[in-house]
Amino acid sequence: MLLLALAACSSNPPPPQWPAEAKGSSERATEAWLSGDSRIEAAEFNRARAEVARTGQVALVARLELLRCATRVASLVVEPCTGFDVLAQDAAPAEQAYARYLAGTAQAADAALLPEVHRSLVGNSTPAAALAAIKDPLSQLVAAGVLFRSGRVTPGVIAQAVETASARGWRRPLLAWLQVQQERAKAAGDANAAATVQRRIDLVAPPR
Repeated sequence: MLLLALAACSSNPPPPQWPAEAKGSSERATEAWLSGDSRIEAAEFNRARAEVARTGQVALVARLELLRCATRVASLVVEPCTGFDVLAQDAAPAEQAYARYLAGTAQAADAALLPEVHRSLVGNSTPAAALAAIKDPLSQLVAAGVLFRSGRVTPGVIAQAVETASARGWRRPLLAWLQVQQERAKAAGDANAAATVQRRIDLVAPPR
């Protein structure tokens, strides 16, 4: 009874629950995808999207869809960002610029609209150095994926992406980047390097 009376007298309503619920589910979805668990990722993402969608705020849903697409770019999964595309006409310029960035088609004018950690990658002729300056692991892998999609990936970028994914235990992007590393070694005729990479691949995903 006392608690009810205090609640009735309070002038500060309790905060909404959806931001915390959406954030938690979004983080779990991201981690599940990077770890290679598509089933959990789908369930957690749908839960996060439902929480955000009930606000009716297009910008928030668009950002969530872009985050999901960013995890695909980090893992070198080349596919349209369809979840964002259906919202694109109502999205803000910043979200539209980030979508172009993820697709590898960002222009110089988009740089100022991007998250700060990604601005230096647009049109940069020395991407490996810019990538190394990014401290957040996921942002670094996303940037590496963008360089790959835009045809600007270098051996240094590939090596950095491999080690970042390895350090986090992110199985899906690690396998993707190891395969790129192996293909480069084979193309260069370096059988020893290709064999070394294959042994790492077998550790991450043992052959059946």
